[in-house]
Amino acid sequence: DQDARQLVDFALLGEAFARAVFGLERPSVGILNVGSEDMKGHEEVKAAAQTLKDSSLPIRFYGFIEGHDISAGTVDVVVTDGFTGNIALKTAEGTARLVGHYIRGAMQRSLFSKLGYVLASGAFKVLRAKMDPRAVNGGVFLGLNGVVVKSHGGTDATGFASALELAADMAASDFTTQISEGLAQLGRAPAPGGVPDPEPPPAQPSQDAAQ
Repeated sequence: DQDARQLVDFALLGEAFARAVFGLERPSVGILNVGSEDMKGHEEVKAAAQTLKDSSLPIRFYGFIEGHDISAGTVDVVVTDGFTGNIALKTAEGTARLVGHYIRGAMQRSLFSKLGYVLASGAFKVLRAKMDPRAVNGGVFLGLNGVVVKSHGGTDATGFASALELAADMAASDFTTQISEGLAQLGRAPAPGGVPDPEPPPAQPSQDAAQ
């Protein structure tokens, strides 16, 4: 489980990623929750949301979003813990496959439906390509001094090609430098509760210096 501070870090990294990779000037950020109301959710997501609201960071924080907001594009960056995010991602993949299965079944029910499918084949190809999860395969590891993209283990050559293309584009765009610059522009958020991270203790003089 991620704590509130880590969720805030995810928001900062995701915001910087959206700037660097997608070219968004001011991407909006939302935290995935069981409801959009402030009182809903566990303490960690509520503390993270409060920190982002109270901070002076130049970040467009939308607030809480729900599962349906992901596909609706309510925000540019969705912040969540790894467990919940993985479930949401694979649910979306399964839904896309299920819709395709239903469409194919409906188009095979009669001669007229088959004819309609042939006439609308161009539109269905566009829809299939838009809903194909392989086109967006590849999870980016943020916070590293390099480009790391993890492919879905169950994908095929098309999915691997998408992940490789993403990694190549990121490397060519000097991604890590852009992320560092984006984070520097955003600054550092205070810890949840308004208490800033403690400063490191001053260096102690060596014995030689003391003598």
